[in-house]
Amino acid sequence: MRILFLVVIATAAIALGLKLFGHSQNTVFVTDQSSALESSSRVSARKPDFDSEIKPLLQNRCQPCHFQGGKVYDKLPFDRPDTIKKLGTRLFTRIKDEKEQKLIRDFLR
Repeated sequence: MRILFLVVIATAAIALGLKLFGHSQNTVFVTDQSSALESSSRVSARKPDFDSEIKPLLQNRCQPCHFQGGKVYDKLPFDRPDTIKKLGTRLFTRIKDEKEQKLIRDFLR
């Protein structure tokens, strides 16, 4: 009976000591999991290239008005990345496709 009591006390003391000094197994797991998520998001979170991915999308949806020679080109030139960054998700009033919206959101990050 004494041995069981000593084992329980020793286990509790070790667990308490680990928590006091920040060596909890849960903390290690969460840290490992969050760092794994961060590294996987860095790999898959490549920012789309404006000239090869965003601009062709906009040419298909917004030409001729927002490109060279168009009616509103002087006010909102869509061949410039700064214009797209400035407009942000307001572009989605015309761009409804979810994949295209995601591509633009990724570019805006």
